[in-house]
Amino acid sequence: MSTPRSAVLLVNTGTPTAPRAPQVRRFLRRFLSDPRVVELPRLLWLPLLNGVILPLRAPRSARNYQRIWTDAGSPLAVYCERLRDALGLSLEQEAPGEWRVEVAYLYAEPGVPAQLAALRAAGVRRFVVLPLYPQGSGTTTGAVFDQVGAATRQWRTLPELRLVGDYHDDPRYIGALAASVREYWQQQGRGAHLLMSFHGIPQALVRKGDDYERQCRATAALLAAELALPAADWSLSFQSRFGAAQWLGPATDARLRELAAAGTRRVVALCPGFAVDCLETLEEIAIGGREIFLHAGGTQYDYIPALNDRPDHAAALAQLLLAPG
Repeated sequence: MSTPRSAVLLVNTGTPTAPRAPQVRRFLRRFLSDPRVVELPRLLWLPLLNGVILPLRAPRSARNYQRIWTDAGSPLAVYCERLRDALGLSLEQEAPGEWRVEVAYLYAEPGVPAQLAALRAAGVRRFVVLPLYPQGSGTTTGAVFDQVGAATRQWRTLPELRLVGDYHDDPRYIGALAASVREYWQQQGRGAHLLMSFHGIPQALVRKGDDYERQCRATAALLAAELALPAADWSLSFQSRFGAAQWLGPATDARLRELAAAGTRRVVALCPGFAVDCLETLEEIAIGGREIFLHAGGTQYDYIPALNDRPDHAAALAQLLLAPG
């Protein structure tokens, strides 16, 4: 069988190779050294990162990874690979023999440059790079664009290249999110407050022009409308604060405490900004969020998984890729 001349490269942040401090430290060093992630002068930031932050954070993060690690490995890698396979099947149904799907990571292996080079060597001439961040940000999709540009800078024969900036308001993506919530309602009943938790970024980045906050709020509003949720039955929050800077709010942990204090007894959390489950959804929200809410006085807390390799998720991404653009 001939190699397809078109390829989709799914790109995500990455993951340590093992839930132990040395491997976590190696991953965090690559991640937090990227100026897209931390916009501080390198002469100031890198000594602080290597001398203070990594020695303290790596062992703590390793313990968090140990709470979610599976026999198959890191959930992020497992679900990215499953989504790759599901998307490949969906594209094959729509356009037989035309597409190849691969996964790359910004701060882990296989990396973006290596995957692009391998696809090029295999004869691929049309590339679509899909960052697995529904809401675009300079901190995430910007980093993907940087690495793609650096990887192709020395290419003499340039391919047809498309980079997807975001899909925060794509109707099929919103529909897949809504379907996951409705499935939860069918199993557990309605009545729980729906908390939509998105990864946060510093407010300073929004003031500089990052469109991420607007896109998160648009996604949440579209999903609430699709589900016909009254305003009192859902809320939006931002998680994963890091450092002393002011981040987008309300913070997820604070919002959970507020809901419990106001008499809300049931909460179900959803993370619409994460295409696949990972440390931030499984440990921080599914496990940590439960502990916070129940300790604050709530009685029931559930987490609706990310879309992962759901067929409707793969179908939504396939249609996004096949659409003119």
